[in-house]
Amino acid sequence: QVQLVESGGGLVQAGDSLRLSCAASGRTFSSYTMGWFRQAPGKERELVAAISWSGGRTYYSNSVKGRFTISRDNPKNTVYLQMNSLKPEDTAVYYCAASSTLILTRVEDYNYWGQGTQVTVSS
Repeated sequence: QVQLVESGGGLVQAGDSLRLSCAASGRTFSSYTMGWFRQAPGKERELVAAISWSGGRTYYSNSVKGRFTISRDNPKNTVYLQMNSLKPEDTAVYYCAASSTLILTRVEDYNYWGQGTQVTVSS
């Protein structure tokens, strides 16, 4: 089992950058596939980025590809989401999640979730 705590959200202007962090508890963090999801008001939760246990494979949604970078530091039990060139449409609550499977995009396998951190991008 793993517990997740996100940080790093805030209010920024369009074009700015933010780095989200997700700190995990538990000795088996390095065995989990990790993902960042977001949910805007009135919209479904969306997987925006994911990373394999080793960091060797990554996934990005089309909406963030080229602007966001996911990374992980297994000795520190932390996964990051670097967000550059932020747009107002990136405004959402961002969630970190963990999956025990190897398939990055199988949303139903993400069964450990953090509490979320708000990102607001003003125009």
